Amino acid sequence: MRHHGKVKIAVVQTASTDDKAANREAVVRWVAEAAAGRPDLVVLPEAMMADFAVEGGSVGGLAEALDGEFVSTLRKCALEHGTAIVAGMFERSCDEARPYNTLLAVGADGELLGAYRKIHLYDAFGYRESDQLTPGNVAPVVVRIGGVGFGLMTCYDLRFPELSRALVDAGAEVLVVPAAWVRGPLKEHHWATLLTARAIENTCYVAAAAQNGRKYSGLSQVLDPQGVAVAAVGEADGFATAEISADRLAEIRQRNPSLQNRRFTVAPR
Repeated sequence: MRHHGKVKIAVVQTASTDDKAANREAVVRWVAEAAAGRPDLVVLPEAMMADFAVEGGSVGGLAEALDGEFVSTLRKCALEHGTAIVAGMFERSCDEARPYNTLLAVGADGELLGAYRKIHLYDAFGYRESDQLTPGNVAPVVVRIGGVGFGLMTCYDLRFPELSRALVDAGAEVLVVPAAWVRGPLKEHHWATLLTARAIENTCYVAAAAQNGRKYSGLSQVLDPQGVAVAAVGEADGFATAEISADRLAEIRQRNPSLQNRRFTVAPR
């Protein structure tokens, strides 16, 4: 950590397209802009490598391996700016037509820290993500950056509190939530409410980086363990930066020991 007991996070808000080269250029530009504030971690949205296909379409032809151009771009950016990066991509799976919806975490040294393949596919609100994608294994993925545990989850995962609890049990002090949260009646309300609930019930920080524009709701933000949004972007392209404080986390968990007081554990289905 650059400051004792604190880690600085930047959440980036922008919309990807089906032009992968343009999206890589956007990654380079946004990481450079966010890195000016010397963050320890830059979080980019879900599907930053390429946008989702229209209903009935396929992203299979856009998918890449973990040594492909998109991940190479993330690694170069991380190394150049000395910051860890989390970003969403479509990763090749054993089914060519249905890749994984993957979050990649890259360290400030350019090395891969971990990969989370989305568990809960968005088969809701009239859409079927499972027609395009393969679900990952049910296992929490936590990476450590600056001595802090960051639990990875993606968009629709937010509606399943047991995943966030499993991540916290695995050592997450911050939930990282890249998303492409589709616009719609009450959807923005759901997004803000669920982010707040995940922070409060787990007494942890939440760092959410969302796509925006015509299809997606935006509203990227960082919340503290009391559910207070300490940094936010709004609807336009941009980024917001906040500090994660180990002292603040310890203070809230001492005052509100709900994790200690619970009577149930989480088991995979």
